[in-house]
Amino acid sequence: MRVHFIAIGGSAMHNLAIALHLKGYQVTGSDDEIFEPSKGRLDKYGLLPAKIGWDENNISSNQDAIILGMHARENNPELEKAQKLGLKIYSYPEYIYEQTKKKRRIVIGGSHGKTSITSMILHVLNFHEIDHDYMVGAQLEGFECMVKLTENAKIAVLEGDEYLSSPIDRRPKFHLYHPNIALLSGIAWDHINVFPTFENYVEQFKIFIDKIEPNGTIVYCELDDKVKEVSEKAAVNVKQVPYATHKHRIENGVSIVEDEYGIEHALEIFGEHNLQNLNGALLVCEEVGVSKPDFYAAIQSFSGASKRLELVKRTENSVMYKDFAHSPSKLKATTQALKTQFPERELIACMELHTFSSLNKEFLSQYDGAMKNADKAYVYYSPKTLAHKKLQNLSPEEVKQAFNSDNITVFTDSKELVGNLKTNNWRNKNLLMMSSGNFDGVDFAELGEELLS
Repeated sequence: MRVHFIAIGGSAMHNLAIALHLKGYQVTGSDDEIFEPSKGRLDKYGLLPAKIGWDENNISSNQDAIILGMHARENNPELEKAQKLGLKIYSYPEYIYEQTKKKRRIVIGGSHGKTSITSMILHVLNFHEIDHDYMVGAQLEGFECMVKLTENAKIAVLEGDEYLSSPIDRRPKFHLYHPNIALLSGIAWDHINVFPTFENYVEQFKIFIDKIEPNGTIVYCELDDKVKEVSEKAAVNVKQVPYATHKHRIENGVSIVEDEYGIEHALEIFGEHNLQNLNGALLVCEEVGVSKPDFYAAIQSFSGASKRLELVKRTENSVMYKDFAHSPSKLKATTQALKTQFPERELIACMELHTFSSLNKEFLSQYDGAMKNADKAYVYYSPKTLAHKKLQNLSPEEVKQAFNSDNITVFTDSKELVGNLKTNNWRNKNLLMMSSGNFDGVDFAELGEELLS
């Protein structure tokens, strides 16, 4: 098979390119910009384009498939050439389905927890050497690539993102996977630039439920009223399996779960949402034949997905974590998790308004109380990012008012924020850094060493 990637440098795209290369396909690609770690990883496998930029000569009639990434535009010259030649053009999720349509597909959906739940399932299957294909949205410890596609695996575990598929396919990605087993973790309005109302956003999850194959299963978090509502309207031939927070206790900062036989298992992860995620992963694993004892034996060593409550630095009396959290529901869950785990320590939580939704004045009110669980909450945003995204200006006063809690301090200069952190005595204090960016270039590992050592 000859496959060409238009916009090969994307996080998901370059991993799919590597997976197909490892499967024995002839893979080529192009992009107008490629950054690390994509650049180095493509180069390692001999897939880095010889030159940067688009060139219609990259497209020829002997190519079996063109895979189009979101970074490309509708008038991309390579796309136009492929359309003119009548080549088969796939979005990323379409091609994932094409590769897995004869397998039993497990698709993890939801506004939050997708990556963590998918990672837990993969960890358990890997621990017990159960062959599987997969696609996950974060780099995992022990996994070379975020995508694996083979001929022989009977099951495929896919993280189901609700964002758009490609510039010429405006369907949410998770509508294209047609799960045999689906999981829905939570629904909290996101991607306001694509889904302008909450009702429109919820509708995408209803469609996801409707796409479950006949005689399939929906595993869902019954603690989320909207999730419960849409899941219970699944087709009559779809089995409904609800879950809640796994029973647990906290001892010396460690979460401990108890199995049905009364045996206790200490975990490396923590937080109420992670204990819900664990329960959902357990039920999915049972659906594919993993026993409860086998699940608990494996999950004890699960340390979490990259940037999902990821430990940066630990000392005897303080910890620093980083997290991908940026939406209101994620901020609430992550700050609450760390405060509950270490109730005797002061929590200083920092978040960056970085996404289109989070910087939108109409959406900003959704952050009401989102960081109230922190003792001190620092909110940072860059006026340059606002200008780059062509959004209305925001004042620090407007941001503080939107978060609506007395513990909020707003920064528009990341160096000033870091300088403030450096004035603290970190004994019996924890630090949480939350962003889908990096606070304009902050090296978290370096910062952790400097603050907590």
